[in-house]
Amino acid sequence: MRFLGIDYGSRRIGLAYGDELGIATPLPALTDAEPKQRRLGLAAIVKQRRITELVVGFPYNMNGTVGFKAKEVEGFAASLTREFGLPLHFIDERLTSHMAESGMNQKQLREIRAQGIIDSRAAAIILQDFLDQRFPSVLPGGGA
Repeated sequence: MRFLGIDYGSRRIGLAYGDELGIATPLPALTDAEPKQRRLGLAAIVKQRRITELVVGFPYNMNGTVGFKAKEVEGFAASLTREFGLPLHFIDERLTSHMAESGMNQKQLREIRAQGIIDSRAAAIILQDFLDQRFPSVLPGGGA
């Protein structure tokens, strides 16, 4: 099993990779200005990494409702399903960007954000949540 975690954004797509070992690893984000180029980059990663399942962050509002951005992500996910024909899972992504920014140098945050580093860290958090659910720890106390 090979999973691709996706933090979708209209300007950048954060990516992370994981497998049955249960560890999500950030990949370089897709930051090309042209949506078509980002889509081609995504297709290349799915092929190169032989991805078997997609995990997409779903942006619920803080109160749990579905807003405009969530509808946009649903459309993006539907196009992924049509294009790749892979199983697709949604994971609640509330606060993942905030968690991904924690510990980062605030002076460099703008540059880091433009490079997609935060997006890919958020994708890794999303994917790790999924992997933790899919492959729960077998050790007492939840430790690995």
